[in-house]
Amino acid sequence: MSSAHGDHGSVDLSSQNKFMNRLVGLGKIFDGPVTFFREKFVEKNRNEYPYYHRNYPRVPTIDQCAYGDHICFFEANEQYFRDRKVDKFITQILGRRAEECYIHNGPYDGFERCRKLDEDHEKALTNYYIKCR
Repeated sequence: MSSAHGDHGSVDLSSQNKFMNRLVGLGKIFDGPVTFFREKFVEKNRNEYPYYHRNYPRVPTIDQCAYGDHICFFEANEQYFRDRKVDKFITQILGRRAEECYIHNGPYDGFERCRKLDEDHEKALTNYYIKCR
């Protein structure tokens, strides 16, 4: 008769190990060349920062441009518009965070728990209007 735990479809462990070894070997066949190429060529030629993190050099502000230097005027204006757009997005993000905090915590608890987010948003708005308006 069978034991208390039963002999339900016991499989030989050595056959499982052989199967797993073959599966791992098959994976190495496909993964090996890709890993080799990545380690030897891609990572060695990659810059320190990802390609989508581009650093733009700061240009002089418009009051630092020489008289009649129209290229400098143009670059200064473009820098100003970029900075303004970034500051606008920052204020929008801070406003959304404060709003989501109030929604999550409710009108009564939100007043205390979201005070810091609200203050940060107000400060960012004040700085934005001082700088850009």
